[in-house]
Amino acid sequence: MSFDLSVWALPAGATPDQVRAAAQQCREGRHGGQHPDPRLVAFYRAITAAYPDRQAGPGTPWEVTPLHTAGDHVEMNLSPTCEDQVLLDIERLAAEYDLMLFDAQDGSVYLPPSRVTP
Repeated sequence: MSFDLSVWALPAGATPDQVRAAAQQCREGRHGGQHPDPRLVAFYRAITAAYPDRQAGPGTPWEVTPLHTAGDHVEMNLSPTCEDQVLLDIERLAAEYDLMLFDAQDGSVYLPPSRVTP
């Protein structure tokens, strides 16, 4: 069974509830026709440069390939045996590109450091 994470490029001020609502719309097959957010494009290029998404199987962290991409998010279905470093890289890149991280297993939303108030 895969471990599912997605990164979201929602407008500044978006709340965790808005991320959850957007994720639900995705699961229902409802995607807007907007152009890909440049932050997502940069994230996708960086993560797939480190971990190519053209083939699932041994040696790759992906349970499903290619990664699901839309204008406002990238969904990653990770193999249950993927190394911790992959998760650390996803978290680092999400923060670097100011993306919100959604954990589909428990509905947790992690804001990028730029949006966390002390």
